[in-house]
Amino acid sequence: MFKSEIYRARRKRLKNLVGSGLCLFPGNDDSPMNYPANCYPFRQDSTFLYFFGLDSPGLNAIIDIDENKEIIFGDDVTLEDIIWVGPRKKLKERASEAGVKTVLGSNELVPYMERALKQNRKIHFLPPYRGETKIKLARWLNLEVDQVKDQVSVDLIKAVVTLRAVKGEEEITEIERALRVTREMYLAGIPAARPGVKEQEVLAMMEMVLRANGLSFSFPPIITINGQIFHKTTYGDTLKKGRMLVMDSGAESERHYAADITRSIPVGGKFNSRQKDIYSIVLHGQEEAIKAIKPGVYFKEIHLLAARVMAEGLKDLGLMKGDLDEAVAQGAHALFFPHGLGHMLGLDVHDMEGLGENYVGYDETVQRSEQFGLGYLRLARKLQPGFVLTVEPGIYFIPALYEKWRKEKKFKDFINYEKVEKFLDFGGVRVEDDVLVTGDGCKILGPRIPKKIAEIENLFR
Repeated sequence: MFKSEIYRARRKRLKNLVGSGLCLFPGNDDSPMNYPANCYPFRQDSTFLYFFGLDSPGLNAIIDIDENKEIIFGDDVTLEDIIWVGPRKKLKERASEAGVKTVLGSNELVPYMERALKQNRKIHFLPPYRGETKIKLARWLNLEVDQVKDQVSVDLIKAVVTLRAVKGEEEITEIERALRVTREMYLAGIPAARPGVKEQEVLAMMEMVLRANGLSFSFPPIITINGQIFHKTTYGDTLKKGRMLVMDSGAESERHYAADITRSIPVGGKFNSRQKDIYSIVLHGQEEAIKAIKPGVYFKEIHLLAARVMAEGLKDLGLMKGDLDEAVAQGAHALFFPHGLGHMLGLDVHDMEGLGENYVGYDETVQRSEQFGLGYLRLARKLQPGFVLTVEPGIYFIPALYEKWRKEKKFKDFINYEKVEKFLDFGGVRVEDDVLVTGDGCKILGPRIPKKIAEIENLFR
């Protein structure tokens, strides 16, 4: 946990932003894999962690703005719990570490909520993402499960996004701790990317470093020679010379802050001319995008800048043609770059995405595009100091998308389909770093993870 002053300050700011009512924060419970005693590793709800810091199941909390109360509901461990999972501090002692003075038993939450409902008080809660949380909320609020989503508090969503979007120094420290271990993971995994090795063997090298540091992944890793499949999380393919291995992974710090890094490696460690061409375009696009990051700039414009830079490189290779400004404006580049440039990063790898992407990455000044590719951009809003975000351009050759667009003769004035066809066996390339928006620019967080062509090739010597 952080110092209690940090949690108290966060809760005070939340009260000021929301103004009135009662804010209800369900913590997560253990989630069984296949029978009750065999559970997935526990992961506390991120917003519960942000305001209360207590990292164990069976807890819920209330910030009662009207009555100026902060309460954690939960129970101390029983003798049976101690036998099976060991002793734990008294809940009152643990709550005091988060600056909360009042602790009540789990069975006292329902009566508290019943009183609030009888008084017709406003009850704020966030969108639940687990089925068991929806059921709990329905029971506490006297709702049908299907009605829960309609009662979510937009006021609370906006207040939480306002607070969590701007990272404090203690949060930056945690992200950089995760990045230090992530760097070790990549230094172990990259040299293992040799012909004849399976993807899972590369992953095993990375996970060994992760577990040795007592951490876990911040999301299911992507380790694949089929980089054109963005979220491929199976690892059975064998690495072959001439293919690129896309490695998208990150550690989660002890306090659950995420790292998210992508490197693309030529199998065997030596870029051939075709790989060097595509990789250089992506890296240049990323570098130019990072240079442009500063407060007051819309991230949507940085996305379009990266797209324009990469389109120019593709035109130099003969894969695109025509007026590139018009090509990007119409979305022709999305044949090669159909995803967004990046997303917020913090306690969630896609930070606060469960609260609603349009609340996190968009606001009244910028609306989500309906254009293919650009519509997938998770973050478009104006940047502020303290934002932490990923910058992850890529170029991919997706046969199904190619076939559809070629058949429709889509963007034929901008795409040289005959030349693109020769790259359909390529896969993809993505390069990603985690970036902090500072007062006058930005900073790439964490220790340097090799990404220059020479740096990567040197890891194989």
